[in-house]
Amino acid sequence: MSTELLLAFIAFAFVTSVTPGPNNMMLLASGVNFGVRRSIPHMLGISLGFMLLVAAVGLGLGQLFQRLPVLHDVLRYVGAAYLLYLAWKIAQSGAPQSRENPEAKPFTFIQAAAFQWVNPKAWIMAIGAITTYTPQDGFFSNVLLIAALFALVNCPSVGLWTVAGSMLRKWLDNPRALRAFNIGMALLLVASLYPIIVDTGMF
Repeated sequence: MSTELLLAFIAFAFVTSVTPGPNNMMLLASGVNFGVRRSIPHMLGISLGFMLLVAAVGLGLGQLFQRLPVLHDVLRYVGAAYLLYLAWKIAQSGAPQSRENPEAKPFTFIQAAAFQWVNPKAWIMAIGAITTYTPQDGFFSNVLLIAALFALVNCPSVGLWTVAGSMLRKWLDNPRALRAFNIGMALLLVASLYPIIVDTGMF
């Protein structure tokens, strides 16, 4: 991979990782509700799960979807349904210390990693990385390099949203303000479904 292509890919990885999407909306909410330290497994799960997704797409999963388009549609429906469930959970959550919700917990490492496989934005990012930035010469090693670099860029990028959320905690001490924030995050998560709905003609 040339230096120019490598730098272009790093820019692509940063922009796609740091811009709003389901992962970042959930991390912002997690930063507010649980703080940075308790959200670290969530952040690491996103990066590792996404790295595995990129590698899988590069090593043939993308071709499987081209041969069997119905699998892609099924994945989109499952992803949309799961995002709606997550939005509902976020909207219903309160401060973890509150008596209303004493069992509130952040996403685990495994939950965050598994979510990448039904995250529509993650699939778009993975397919874009493989089709646009992976040279054919030495394709296998380049796929692994792209996947690893994406994870390295992704983790601090999504971490910015967690830090931003934690900085908002002092402004959201009031339970009503926190509830309004969580509902707002839930609505933004639902709004991220718009491209899927339009593309698949779900409605």
